[in-house]
Amino acid sequence: MDALPRQNSLLESVYEAVRDSICDGDLKPGERITQEAIAEKLDVSRQPVNQALILLRAQGFIQDAGRRGVMVTPLDANSVQKIYEIRSALDQLAARLAAERGDKAGIAEGYKLIEKVRAGDDTASTGDLVRADMSFHELVYRLSGNDLIQSSLTPYWHHLRRVMAAVIDIGFESTRIWNEHEGIIAAIEAGQSELAAERAAAHVDAARLSLTESLIAQASVEAGPDAEH
Repeated sequence: MDALPRQNSLLESVYEAVRDSICDGDLKPGERITQEAIAEKLDVSRQPVNQALILLRAQGFIQDAGRRGVMVTPLDANSVQKIYEIRSALDQLAARLAAERGDKAGIAEGYKLIEKVRAGDDTASTGDLVRADMSFHELVYRLSGNDLIQSSLTPYWHHLRRVMAAVIDIGFESTRIWNEHEGIIAAIEAGQSELAAERAAAHVDAARLSLTESLIAQASVEAGPDAEH
């Protein structure tokens, strides 16, 4: 987190800074958060930080941690599964509709986005990769011509960002992500609606499976060998 720009309200700026640090993976699941540290980092008083943390707690980004104060809400396999079920259904629909519409300008925009990310992939941060990934999927939603797809995901959008950061952090290769994106946009360009939907589903399922398996393994280690007894 850097010192804040002042064009937004102070509360909004603090809230967005902390939320984005969580969603970009700078603040890790389970990491403790203190008002004092955030206020110092953002060069603000504790009052807007306290208000921002109340909002973030209500939205599920942070939770109480007893005497430790508050912490970034840990991810669990069950919640990840649920959010990916929603995304899989909507991503398939968006890809299918996009292939049927065949927006050439939008398809070209998709290829340019892929090329841009690949060119800077070696120096990109997790946050950079997450924002690029979400931009690609937003483009596909727009190419679908159905604005209800994007709005249906709006309540979960920043949680999706956070999950995607976790996928990257566990070692899911960005090269694979963008190869799969290219496969989706190629099917859309070819007008192959069912293939586009299948590739969209496979893309989501690969990330879901990778992260849920990692979270289950992590939970098993934390529970210890006597957890089942």
